[in-house]
Amino acid sequence: MNSVPRVLAVLDELLTAAAPDARGALWQLAEPGRELDANLVRLPAGAEVGEHQEDVLDVLLVVVAGGGRAVVAGEALDLAPTTVLWLPRTSRRALVAGRDGLAYVTVHRRRPGLTIKPPARPSAEPFEVPSAGASAASSAGYRGGEAPCMLDLVCPACGRLSADPEPVFCSRCGERFADG
Repeated sequence: MNSVPRVLAVLDELLTAAAPDARGALWQLAEPGRELDANLVRLPAGAEVGEHQEDVLDVLLVVVAGGGRAVVAGEALDLAPTTVLWLPRTSRRALVAGRDGLAYVTVHRRRPGLTIKPPARPSAEPFEVPSAGASAASSAGYRGGEAPCMLDLVCPACGRLSADPEPVFCSRCGERFADG
């Protein structure tokens, strides 16, 4: 891939142009072929991203406006413009915006795409040749049917699929899930 370096966003302009009550991801890195993900996230005064754990990725959080606090391993850490916070994978964390709100950029390795695969066939099970009118999947023992509906795990603001079976807050943008 031959990408050309260029300016993708001016954060001050994005923050100024956003509606005063806009929350969540105001900008996302969307370049094809990228190996990073990045988001500009804004939380209004008093809003929070509930405690959650990222099991796969380290995240770098850079505060660009406002302030607040991060609660990591039970310790409150003050956040102000120019603060850089490293959130190692498996760490539990929560964010609370201060009286002026909180705007920050997150950067992490790009997540692999989600896929749905049939379960692996046990190696001891012989493969049967499909009979006339039978599908190869049914003859191989796969009885998966339709995948379960996962809409209750999709963030209403940014569309991220939560790994938490009962999410309260989106770990990407901080939006509260409807039933949370």
